[in-house]
Amino acid sequence: MPINPRHPASGHPDDPWLQGTAPLPGEANPSWMGHVEPGNYRPAPGHVGRPVDTVLPPQVQGAVVKGSRSRSGLVGLTVGGSTLAFLSLFLVIPFLLSNTGPAGFLVGFLASLVPLSVVLLAVHIIDKWEPEPKRLLFFAFTWGSAVSIAVTLLIQPFFVLAFQFSDEADLQAYMATVQAPIVEEFAKSLGLLIILLLARKHFDGPVDGVVFAFTIAGGFAFTENILYFGRAVAESADPASDFAQVFFLRGVMSPFAHAIFTGTTGLVMGFAARRWHVGASVAAFFVGLLPAMFLHNRWNSMGQGFLAEYIMVQVPIFFLAVGGIILLRVAEKRLTRQRLLEYSAAGWFTPAEVELMATLGGRRTALGWAGSYGKKRQMKEFLKAATQLANTRQRILSGRDVQLHQAEERQQLQRILALRAAVAR
Repeated sequence: MPINPRHPASGHPDDPWLQGTAPLPGEANPSWMGHVEPGNYRPAPGHVGRPVDTVLPPQVQGAVVKGSRSRSGLVGLTVGGSTLAFLSLFLVIPFLLSNTGPAGFLVGFLASLVPLSVVLLAVHIIDKWEPEPKRLLFFAFTWGSAVSIAVTLLIQPFFVLAFQFSDEADLQAYMATVQAPIVEEFAKSLGLLIILLLARKHFDGPVDGVVFAFTIAGGFAFTENILYFGRAVAESADPASDFAQVFFLRGVMSPFAHAIFTGTTGLVMGFAARRWHVGASVAAFFVGLLPAMFLHNRWNSMGQGFLAEYIMVQVPIFFLAVGGIILLRVAEKRLTRQRLLEYSAAGWFTPAEVELMATLGGRRTALGWAGSYGKKRQMKEFLKAATQLANTRQRILSGRDVQLHQAEERQQLQRILALRAAVAR
């Protein structure tokens, strides 16, 4: 695999920092996921052997200071989220113990790890192309497992007080089909909105939205399962039989129920993230809640015809979700390839390198080659940096905060050269 960036065959490329915008190439929109308006298109900065510093004019270099704030913002989000999660435990754990007892809590906790592992494995597979920062995933999980549960417990009494019910059955039906979908989806998705607003450079599109939504929902379902599994043990005359039934229903038949509900909100917000507009992000939060609440309502509304509706409706929804995620992954790879090809045209990569970086097979080849020289870790960093660079370029082409993203691009191009050198040594 070539290591040094090539010079463009056509000579010195036009410097986009000097010319503003350029015509939109025919291949600039390889998929519906990364559409670029012609007026927002800018060619990649050229590299012809000069230091990367000279690519950016002085008036933009000051924006590099702003770009460095994202790291401190991520630390602040992590610390703030951890504090909220810790405080939430003082409400959540007593609530669980009062409903399950110590023995039921322990059984529920251990049993809940099974469906949680399934959901987190799915998150790992979906997130493999461009892994999100571990701190953000930790924030998402703690938000779902603790903070969103606490928010739900604090809000749901107001729903009960706002309505009058004739009997207990009427109240339970209302709580399951109205209160739960509204309050729970709002509480979970609030974490998505916080991530999008405070760590938006890591929220690049619909795939990221699904990853964060699945992680939050997995945490929420984990805590909720402790309640249901533990209560089946604590309140039943036949704990083994009742626990087995509840575990089969929640742990086997529907481990992805909450993930699919909240995943629709994450999907809508992910598309809004491409616009890089705060107003669009907030609007997407409220719009995305609607399908999540609807799906949640339909799930909780299943009664005597549960099995038939599960097979005829819920199973197809699950496979539709799987198919949609696969399409998102394919579109993401195509977008990565196109953006890296634009850097290739500017002299940063060879076309062969782009094929190695923008396909799973190519990445396996590159990692295998690097592993034979003891450079697998460096190659992983190089591939990850290239994918992040492609996402930064997509943000530049959104037409918003362009100078800030160009400053980030400059830093990433410098890092690309350093990582390339580390692989070559």
